[in-house]
Amino acid sequence: MKFDTLIFDLDGTISDPKVGVVRSMNHALIAHGYPARNEDEIARYIGPPLDRIFMDLVGSKQSSLILELVATFRQRYADIGYSENQLYVGMRDTLDTLKSEGKYRLGVCTSKRVDFACKILALFGLLEHFEFVDGGDVGVEKWQQLQALKEQGVITEKSLMIGDRYVDLTAAHKNGLTSAGVLWGYGSKMELETHMPAFIFSKPQELTQL
Repeated sequence: MKFDTLIFDLDGTISDPKVGVVRSMNHALIAHGYPARNEDEIARYIGPPLDRIFMDLVGSKQSSLILELVATFRQRYADIGYSENQLYVGMRDTLDTLKSEGKYRLGVCTSKRVDFACKILALFGLLEHFEFVDGGDVGVEKWQQLQALKEQGVITEKSLMIGDRYVDLTAAHKNGLTSAGVLWGYGSKMELETHMPAFIFSKPQELTQL
């Protein structure tokens, strides 16, 4: 299939959020009386929406508690956590090439709140590379975000969803889109292959060869 739009996940695909996410998660956990978790344990959860991550970490689905944890996380993340992101090696050159060639429209669809996503992309000087940036919120699944983008005419079924976790792939398939998995983020090759993406990329530069 010839694609007209490349849709990128943000965390684990364009940039590595681990430092900011881990520190902000532990800030929230400690503030609400829970023990801090080690970096590797929290890193396994990076990808799905925040509320689902906190449900798993604290073993509760009590909505008021989860919303408080998310709010406390976001306080630190808004101040400093977002700036602790690191751009993946090769990603800037890849996005520069894709933008300059003009073969595809470029967009972002992330579970992260849209204002945070824009701040991170602006931090790296990449915000202008994308025609749209779509963000999520508590209770919103990524497949619902893609569905809304389709219904609004922002994307069509000729779009390729690119991400590092299963949620990116399943969201694409639920909306009739083709998916691509990337191996430099937080999903394993086994996780990605289980959900049958059309492509699996091992480094950002391979995206320019689509």
